[in-house]
Amino acid sequence: MTKKAYARAGVDVDLGNLVKQRIQARVKSTHGPEVLGKIGGFGGLFAPNFSGMREPVLVASVDGVGTKLKIAFAMNRHETVGADLVNHCINDIAVLGARPLFFLDYIGAERLEPAVFDQILAGFTKACREGGCALIGGETAQMPGMYRKGEYDLAGTIVGVVDRAKMIDGSRIKPGDVVLGLPSNGLHTNGYSLARKILLQKMRLKLDAKVDGLKTSLGNELLRTHKNYQPLLAQLPPGAIRGMAHITGGGLVDNLPRVLPKTCDAIIETSSWRVPTIFEILAKNGKVDREEMYQVFNMGIGMAVIVSAHDSKPIAKQLRARAIGRIASGSGVTRLSF
Repeated sequence: MTKKAYARAGVDVDLGNLVKQRIQARVKSTHGPEVLGKIGGFGGLFAPNFSGMREPVLVASVDGVGTKLKIAFAMNRHETVGADLVNHCINDIAVLGARPLFFLDYIGAERLEPAVFDQILAGFTKACREGGCALIGGETAQMPGMYRKGEYDLAGTIVGVVDRAKMIDGSRIKPGDVVLGLPSNGLHTNGYSLARKILLQKMRLKLDAKVDGLKTSLGNELLRTHKNYQPLLAQLPPGAIRGMAHITGGGLVDNLPRVLPKTCDAIIETSSWRVPTIFEILAKNGKVDREEMYQVFNMGIGMAVIVSAHDSKPIAKQLRARAIGRIASGSGVTRLSF
């Protein structure tokens, strides 16, 4: 059968339609009664239930996975990066006290590979189900000439809601408060350009290598799934948290100031937790300055939660977190104590 002209140019519309038809059941598994209409329309429909909220505020965020995708390409494993994207987006709105409502994805690829697409969607839908978030739409673009063969890019948009009176904006943070750290699951989705340069170029390691101190292969370590902290945080009573920072690109150095009042500093005691081995390997072999490590990587802390000193111990126990610092008078910056 002769290929259509567009398919010969690298964009197979029929293949795209076939692949999209196969995802119906998987995507519907993330839907509740709020989702209206069918999959594949021009827009996703969501009828939210805001009962119990006096002044609902929508919270939106968009993000990507970055060069962690290069590890997924090399290992031909794609489900985890799909979950990474959803979880990262949920965490970004969770710091404001929001719960997720719905998620939309974008996949741009050199060519649509059904098996790869299926893995990515499996990651999206698994993370959406676990996060209580509906996957209501997306876009898949075949763009030959824009991407290398076998490569793709991912982006996601999330919309959530928080009652305005319960919004967490950092305004109640004051000197004497305690900074709690929730452990990360490895690199999450940040610092991969530097990590790849150190591990794969400088150290010349293979992704199936067994590295001293790591419990799994290097590739498995680098594909650990970005944690979703929102379900755990949502269990705390209203008002318990004074501020939160998702520790992504910029690390503790740049992310905590995003929620600090201009009159407060966060003093982080870096010896208060054990930095995971992968970060020690990167620092030693890359000869990366200690302060820069805490600006590029999460260093084992995926979410920072600021609470009153009085509440810090019971909240730390409930969150399975630890005290990693305190709030002091200052100018709105993070100060690392080594």
